Amino acid sequence: MKYSPAYYADFKEKYPEIARDFSKLAQDCHQAGPLDDKCRRMIKLGIAIGIGSEGDVQSLVLQALDEGITPDEIRHAILQALTTAGFPRMIEAMVWAEEIIVKKCQ
Repeated sequence: MKYSPAYYADFKEKYPEIARDFSKLAQDCHQAGPLDDKCRRMIKLGIAIGIGSEGDVQSLVLQALDEGITPDEIRHAILQALTTAGFPRMIEAMVWAEEIIVKKCQ
């Protein structure tokens, strides 16, 4: 599934309490340890690649770019999946990421 902010907006409208609690849980997880924002974002990107989630990869790439993470840093993080998740999963994620990078950085 391609990334679309409309999906989450629709979910928030239909289930506002669950969306609020989910956001709170995410924030609590972010603040639970010593990792900085960039490190956490890259870890989450790796997880999204590992599970093959196009929407999550694209969402995380967009968030990473918005947080000042460079396209080359994102590409390097994705390249790390080659030896753990395999070539097909890595190249798939690279294609998904490039779609967002091209749209965002032009």
